[in-house]
Amino acid sequence: MPIDWFPLWLSLRVAFVSTALAVALGLYVAYILANRNFRGKEWVDALVTLPLILPPTVLGYYLLVVIGRASPFGKIWEDIFGSPLVFTWKAAVIAALLHSLPLLVKSARAALESVDRSYERAARSLGASEWRLFWRVTLPLANRSILAAIALAFARSLGDFGVTLMVAGNIPGSTQTVAVAIYDAVESGNGTLARVLVIVVSVVALGILAIANRLGPRAL
Repeated sequence: MPIDWFPLWLSLRVAFVSTALAVALGLYVAYILANRNFRGKEWVDALVTLPLILPPTVLGYYLLVVIGRASPFGKIWEDIFGSPLVFTWKAAVIAALLHSLPLLVKSARAALESVDRSYERAARSLGASEWRLFWRVTLPLANRSILAAIALAFARSLGDFGVTLMVAGNIPGSTQTVAVAIYDAVESGNGTLARVLVIVVSVVALGILAIANRLGPRAL
């Protein structure tokens, strides 16, 4: 029987969008945690890390409370766009973001903290603003490690299962990601489909990890 590749393309789409959002938000959070001291910093760091250790069902429940149809955010979304957010591919993006963002923040923070501060002090002495300092000095010095973190965040987004299943569901041709499709294929006894998807995902993940390892500190 022909293989339905929709779950794979949807997963790639979700991973690209969630990774882009994670980069936009995660780099800012990582910079603040790496370069600022403020009251409650440890709590912010703990809150960012929390999704890495909580069970997917707990994270899924939290998301349903926050973005579900009965929530204020869910009602506003439905009023604006005319349809609920849950059980759509956009909900799958939020689910993937919940797992990829902490990984990117932790890795990017470590990369930013490893930058030689003497370069930053020299740039400040020459009158560079903090914005210019980040883009012209700090980020270029940490770019390889940050690119490796982005690759890992993409891989994490690609493989999310539990939270995605709870907030996006398992709707073939609509919200069924590759991880959910593999589970569905195993449950229905479709071993051929399950094997093909497992092999493809494994090859993609292996390629991403190879890229991340090549960009990591050992490649410097």
